[in-house]
Amino acid sequence: MTIDIREAYRRALDDFGALVHRIEPDQWQTRTPCVDWDVRALVNHVVRENLGAPELLAGRSAAEIGDIFDGDLLGDDPIKAFDASAMGAVQAASSDHSLTCVTRLSFGDVSGAEYIAELFADALIHTWDLARAIGADERLDPELVEACTAWFADAENDYRQAGVIGKPQSVPSGTDPQTRLLASWGRVARPCPSA
Repeated sequence: MTIDIREAYRRALDDFGALVHRIEPDQWQTRTPCVDWDVRALVNHVVRENLGAPELLAGRSAAEIGDIFDGDLLGDDPIKAFDASAMGAVQAASSDHSLTCVTRLSFGDVSGAEYIAELFADALIHTWDLARAIGADERLDPELVEACTAWFADAENDYRQAGVIGKPQSVPSGTDPQTRLLASWGRVARPCPSA
């Protein structure tokens, strides 16, 4: 990976957060590319991931956390809920031990670096999902797309076997990197124009 995974994660969350701040009151129930999720459910999912990150990076297991972060985490102020959760997640991921700690996830133990990479990829792909849902610019940061593509090359089979991503979409040869990455995650995206 060409960029520090902690920096990539921070930037992906920043980009997602910028879109959260642009959600209009009538867009929270808008459907997203994620099956069964509207905008509110998508943001709630990212907030849940954000709230779990400090706990897991501090050594608690997914089993110990249990269902603490289930249900609606957005309350009456979804933007404030997102901002607070993102700040905590980024602080936890930036700690000195975050890359070398062992995180005990529901499917097994992984290094902190691998867990942060998973959080980064989730935030990046969901940034596109949110942009598509609210009609915002769908172009993702090219450096983050490159980093996610490199990481996902080794992780795709595990994700596919776990059933947590959509069926890969076929794209013509010569398709831009962002569209190829999104297609590998099961997204149908329009080709991304050059910046």
